[in-house]
Amino acid sequence: MTRWRALAVLGTAQFLMVLDTSVMNVSISKLVEDFDTEVTAIQGVITLYTLVMAAFMITGGKLGDAFGRRRTFAVGLVVYGAGSAVTALAPSLWVLATGWSVVEGLGATLVLPALAALVAGAYRGRDRSVAYGVIGGLAGAGIAVGPLLGGWVTTYLTWRLVFAGEVVLVIAMLCVIRWIPDAPPGPRTRLDSGGVVLSAAGLALVVLGVLQSSSWGWLKPRNPPFTVLGFSPTLFVLAAGAVVLWLFCAWERRQQERDRKPLVRLSLFGVPPLRSGLTMLLCQNLVLLGLFFVIPLYLQVVQGLDAFQTGLRLLPVSVTMLLSAMAGPLLGRVAAPRTVVRCGLLVLLVAAVWLLGTIEPRIDNLSFGLAMALLGLGMGLLASQLGNVVQSSVGEDERSEAGGLQYTAQNLGSSLGTALIGSLLVGALVHAFTSQIDSNPKISEAARHQAGIAMEAGVSFVSTDQVRAAAERASLPPSEADALVDSYSTAQLDSLKAAVLAAAAITLGAFPFTRHLPAGRPASGARR
Repeated sequence: MTRWRALAVLGTAQFLMVLDTSVMNVSISKLVEDFDTEVTAIQGVITLYTLVMAAFMITGGKLGDAFGRRRTFAVGLVVYGAGSAVTALAPSLWVLATGWSVVEGLGATLVLPALAALVAGAYRGRDRSVAYGVIGGLAGAGIAVGPLLGGWVTTYLTWRLVFAGEVVLVIAMLCVIRWIPDAPPGPRTRLDSGGVVLSAAGLALVVLGVLQSSSWGWLKPRNPPFTVLGFSPTLFVLAAGAVVLWLFCAWERRQQERDRKPLVRLSLFGVPPLRSGLTMLLCQNLVLLGLFFVIPLYLQVVQGLDAFQTGLRLLPVSVTMLLSAMAGPLLGRVAAPRTVVRCGLLVLLVAAVWLLGTIEPRIDNLSFGLAMALLGLGMGLLASQLGNVVQSSVGEDERSEAGGLQYTAQNLGSSLGTALIGSLLVGALVHAFTSQIDSNPKISEAARHQAGIAMEAGVSFVSTDQVRAAAERASLPPSEADALVDSYSTAQLDSLKAAVLAAAAITLGAFPFTRHLPAGRPASGARR
């Protein structure tokens, strides 16, 4: 069994990368309380973490090629452990963002591309398929353990202990790092610093525009720091990001024309299975992280559950994701990756529609649990195939680059999922609440005006108790305060349903991108 020792280390690293994201999601309410901030601020911290990874993941893959994949993997673990230590001790929100979002994020950009390449280098044929199934399954295990462990520790001890435990786990992995076989580093080449800057800036602008759309507004200014020709800056920031990404592509072509090593060989996007695999990874993580931001808000803010109770409600999605992801090699014997992925998307769509029906003032635990289990099944079916599809679509010398693209797609999807679904949630909340109070005859014009001023100043997803307290501070009559709270409660549920419906629409829109996934068992190391 010594051949699986490398997988034990690599799988633990994958588990670790997923664990603290799920811990953060389930601890949102406690983080808001501990740092005396708002949900949107924690949304920003979560988004920044995945954005840092998306922006620098390809660079991490290049460094792995230049300095050796195992060495880069080890350095990444050290950086990640240092970030975990800072996070565990963070006295303020900006220190939390520095330790978790930036330092841990940069560590992950070194670990994950090297991890993908090291798995591909350590195993061949059916063993490689098994290894990627295990890696996908351990990602599911991280999602499984994260909400439960993080919820229990957050509720009864402190969320900081999770990050302290990560430091211990990193040290343990570094002690057995030599279990992983390493390939010699490639020839040293000058890093494409222009490509690094342009890709990071372009992705940052796109995610920033989406993230801030909830407070800035899409067209009509809501609460932006500035306006452009009387309009919200959101679309202008998105357009600027698109222009910078276009410049990045032009720069990369110029690098190749001059026989210099580009950050990304754009020709890789001409490989249909790779292109489809990356697109599906982006969509999968957009839906998963979007829902994992929205659902804890429903459970904690609307239902009033603590972090541990929230973790218990999320357990079904985690367990079924783990089991279905681990079943990847078995599924590969009876069905092509394209078939498995399409089945996964169909299951996801059914789960999202079912979930819509469970968002009510009083939760039906059985129905909600079954919807969560179905959601995990769909996610696991996708996870069981996509990593192997991406790595099997390229040659041996392109493993790290493909790994960088793979985790860039995943983390860009995660960033956009948290930002986009969160933005839609807040936008829908504003629209629904405005409609509710405008049509409610029990609410006076003065109260409507005050609510409008409050929404213009900024909107956050808060509990009905906080809305009632605000109404009492405004000296509203009890009957009018009750009407305002009822309107907000209805708007809360409507906005949550709109966010889940958006996730369902993204799932449906992903179906056409499965066309170029392998219709047969993918050959190792061959382009298709």
